[in-house]
Amino acid sequence: MKVSLNLANQYSNVDLRGIPIQTMLDKVGQQLGAVEEVIDWSSRYNGVVVAKIVSCHKHPNADKLNICLIDDGKVVKDVTRSSEGLVQVVCGAPNVREGLLVVWLPPGVTVPSSFDKDPFVLTARELRGEVSNGMLASARELALGDDHDGILEIDSSNSTSRSVEPGSVFAPVYSLDDTVIDCENKMFTHRPDCFGVLGVARELAGINGLKFESPDWYSLDAVQRQTLEVSSQLPLTGQNNITDKVPRFLTQVVEGVSVKPSSLEIQSALLRQGSRPVNNLVDFTNYFMHLTAQPTHAFDYDKVKALCKGPVAIFPRMANDGETIKLLNGKTATLTANDIVISTDTQAIALGGVMGGSETEVDANTKNIIIECANFDMYTIRRTSMRHGIFSDAVTRFNKGQSKLQNPVVLQKLVNDICQSTGGKAGLVYDSAPEMDGFQQLPVQVTSDFINLVLGSNLSADAISEQLQKVEFNVQISGNNLEVSAPFWRTDIELPEDVVEEVGRLYGYDKLPVQLPVRSSAPVAKNPRLEQSRRLRELLAKCGANEVLTYSFVSEQLLDTASQNSKEAYQLSNALSPELQYYRLTLTPSLLSKVTQNLRAGYDKFAIFEIGKTHLKLQGVNEEGLPQENPMLSLVVSTNDKLAKAEDGAAYYQAKQYLEKVATFSGLDLDYEPLTDEVHYEIVKPFQPGRAALITDKTSGNYLGVIGEFKPGLRKKLKLPEHTAGLEIMLEPLLGLKVTNPYAPLSKYPAISQDVTFTGPEILEFGNLKTTLDAAIQSSATTSGYKVTCQPLGIYHKPKTKNKNLSFRLSISNPVQTLTTDQASSFVDEVVAVVTKELKIKRT
Repeated sequence: MKVSLNLANQYSNVDLRGIPIQTMLDKVGQQLGAVEEVIDWSSRYNGVVVAKIVSCHKHPNADKLNICLIDDGKVVKDVTRSSEGLVQVVCGAPNVREGLLVVWLPPGVTVPSSFDKDPFVLTARELRGEVSNGMLASARELALGDDHDGILEIDSSNSTSRSVEPGSVFAPVYSLDDTVIDCENKMFTHRPDCFGVLGVARELAGINGLKFESPDWYSLDAVQRQTLEVSSQLPLTGQNNITDKVPRFLTQVVEGVSVKPSSLEIQSALLRQGSRPVNNLVDFTNYFMHLTAQPTHAFDYDKVKALCKGPVAIFPRMANDGETIKLLNGKTATLTANDIVISTDTQAIALGGVMGGSETEVDANTKNIIIECANFDMYTIRRTSMRHGIFSDAVTRFNKGQSKLQNPVVLQKLVNDICQSTGGKAGLVYDSAPEMDGFQQLPVQVTSDFINLVLGSNLSADAISEQLQKVEFNVQISGNNLEVSAPFWRTDIELPEDVVEEVGRLYGYDKLPVQLPVRSSAPVAKNPRLEQSRRLRELLAKCGANEVLTYSFVSEQLLDTASQNSKEAYQLSNALSPELQYYRLTLTPSLLSKVTQNLRAGYDKFAIFEIGKTHLKLQGVNEEGLPQENPMLSLVVSTNDKLAKAEDGAAYYQAKQYLEKVATFSGLDLDYEPLTDEVHYEIVKPFQPGRAALITDKTSGNYLGVIGEFKPGLRKKLKLPEHTAGLEIMLEPLLGLKVTNPYAPLSKYPAISQDVTFTGPEILEFGNLKTTLDAAIQSSATTSGYKVTCQPLGIYHKPKTKNKNLSFRLSISNPVQTLTTDQASSFVDEVVAVVTKELKIKRT
C-alpha cells in the first residue's frame, strides 16, 4: 500500500508534513505497519525550475526548431545569460510560444523520466549552430504521463494554490515534493479503511497525537446534504438478487461528459500512488479508490444500452458455467457459477469486484457514463481472483471487506467532481439497500481497568477516550466504564479486545512498561476433558492399541457407505475438496477407512483408536450459535483373513476386551443389549444388527454407545477383513465418574488354575452367564479371602444341536498361604453350584 504524504496532508485538517520525516517513519513502523520502501519523489526534480518564455523565434538553420529566451528569475547559477539576464534554449515543440510558463531543465540536471533507469544528465550543447542551455520539458520527460506532443504548459491560475512565477522550484507546483511510504499490505489485512490514503492520514494523525477530522463530504450526513441537482433524464434501472454476495449495489448516470486528459494534479497524484493515468473519467474513479479505499467503475452508457434488449439496466448476478467475458486487460475469461458478474439482460459486462469488461469501457467517444459503486463478499472476490489469476487494485481492497456504509458517500463525491469537471448532468441514484444508511454498529462496552490490565498501562478513562476520539471514535464515559462506538468505515471493532488493541497502538506499545504482569503462582486446575482424553490415550496405548488422527471432515460417499444420513451432517460451504465436504457424524467410518491402508502396509493384526468430536444437526447449536460438539471414543480391531483362520475367537470379543479395560478404569459397570433393526441412531448404522450390542451404564441406565461387527455391505465397500469389529462410546457421561486405578501387590504364593465348562441351551447369553459367574466368584471370594480372576476361554456350539458349551478359566490364590488343589476345587465347586442353580444349566 503506497501512501503519498502530500495527498494525505491535502485531506487532513492537521499538518502532517510538519512532522519530521524520520519521526513519521519511526511511528509508522512501530504503530501502523511495516515500512517496505520510502520513495523521495522530490529528488528526481532537483534543479528543475519554472521559467517564462520572453521571446520565441524560428531557428535560422532548422524549420522545426525555435530559439527561446527564457526568464528563470536568475535563480540558476553557472549558465550563460544575455545582457537582459535571459537564458537561450532551443525547442522543437509545436506549442512553444512567447508568454508561456514552462518547465526548464537546466544544464547539469537529470531528466526526471530517466531517473530510475539510465539517468540522462543535460548539458549546454549546440543544435544546428545555436546553443541550447538544457531543455524545455514535456509531461513524458517529467514522468507525469505519456504526452510527448508538446512542452508542458503551466496554468498558474489552475495548477495549484501555491504561487507560481519564473524561478519557482517546479516540484511543489504539482505536489511532486512528496515522500511516498510503501507499507506492507499484510499489516492492513483487517483494516480495509487503511487501503485508502484518507484512512492512513487519519492513522498518521492519531499515532502522532493529533486529532483528525474527516472532510465534510466523507460523512453519512453528507449524503443527506446532497446539493447536486439531478438533471439527467437518461433511464437506468437496477436490481440485486444476490444480496448474500453483493450486500450493496449503487449506480448513477452522468450525462453529457467530455473525455480528455485529467488535470496534472490528478495525474501526478495517481502516478505517486502507483497508477497509470488513462483519461479524466477513469482517473477520477482510480483517484477516489486510492483516496477512500472504495473501488468504483465507469461504464459507457451508450455501449451498455446497445447490449440491452429491454430497458437499460445493469445488475449483479452469478455467472453461468462456461460464460466468457472480454476484460480490460485484453484477456478473455471463462467463468464459473461461483463468479460474480455485472450484467445487462443479455450478457456480462464486468467481472464483479475484479475488473471491467472491454465492450463497455470508457473511450474518447464516450458521452454518457454509468458509475457503479458496490460492496462485494470478500471471500468470493478472493476465490475469483485466484481462479482467474487477476490481482487488480480493486481485488486488493474488496478482499479485505469494505464498509457497506461508505458506498453512497463515495459515489456522491465522485459524481459531484465529475459533473463539475466535465459539465455533465447527474441522474437518479439506484441503491439496492438504502435501509443500510440508518444502520449503526453496536457500541462496545469496556472498562479502563480491563484495558490497563491487558496492556499493563495506567491510563485513565479520559485519556483512553481522548486517544480514541483522535481517530474519530465516539466514546461515552461513566466512571471507569466506556461505551465505544466505531465510525462507519471501521468494520473490525466488535470486542473489548479490539478496543484494547486500538488503544495500545495509538498510545504506543513502546511506551508500555516492559515487565511481566503479576500472576498467582498457584497451579491452575486441570481441564477435566483434557485429562480424561490423556488418561484414555495412555490406557489404550498400554493395552496395545494405536492412536490415529483423522480429518474432522468426511465425504458424502463415506457417509453413504456407512449407511449414515448426510442430511444430518453439517455441510461446508467452502470445502477444500469433495473428500472434506461434511462434518463427520461419528468417528467409526473415519477409522474404518484406514483399516485397508494399514493391512496393505504390512500390519496383519492391530487395534486403532481415535478420540475426537462429532456433530449432528439433530442436536442443534449451542448458546453461541455453533454446532454442538460430542466428544467420542472409537476403536477398531482387525486381523487379516489369513491370520484370522489360525486364531480362535471372534473380533467382537477382542473389541470388548478394550471396552472392559476402559470401563474398569473409569469406574463403569456396563450392560449390553443386542442391537436390533429398530434402532436408528446414526452411531449404530455401520454396525450389523444381531452381531452388535448397545452399551449402557448399569448404575444410571444411560446409553453410552455401541460395540460389535460391521454390516457386510460396509465391509465389502471398504475391503475390510471379516475379522473386524469396533466400538464407539460417548465421553461426556464418563466425565463425572471417579477414575479408579486399583493396585494390589502380587501374591507371594502360587495360583491354581482350573477350567470350568457350562452346558446350556443355545439361547443362553454369554453376558448373562458371565455376570452371574462374576457375582458368585465375588461372593465366595469375599467369604474365603481368596483372590480370583475369571477369563473366558471360548464358546462351542455344535451344528444342529440345541445346546452350547461356554468355558472359563479361574485362577485362584490365597494371599497368606499356599493353596491346595482340594481347596481350589472346593472353591470352584461352590461357585459352579450357585451358577448352575440360578441359570438352570449344568457343568460339563
